Amino acid sequence: MLEKVLPHATLKAKPNLESRIRTLKRDWTIIYDMLNEKTIAALVRMSIGR
Repeated sequence: MLEKVLPHATLKAKPNLESRIRTLKRDWTIIYDMLNEKTIAALVRMSIGR
């Protein structure tokens, strides 16, 4: 995974960086969905009970 993101890096902290990359991808996916109102629309439907 790290090779795809940083192909020429010779870093020793590989597991830590891969974990951080996964976390950032997850966080940005949540923000992207919120900005596209997918998450908000789903929450509204759940609160209304549809």
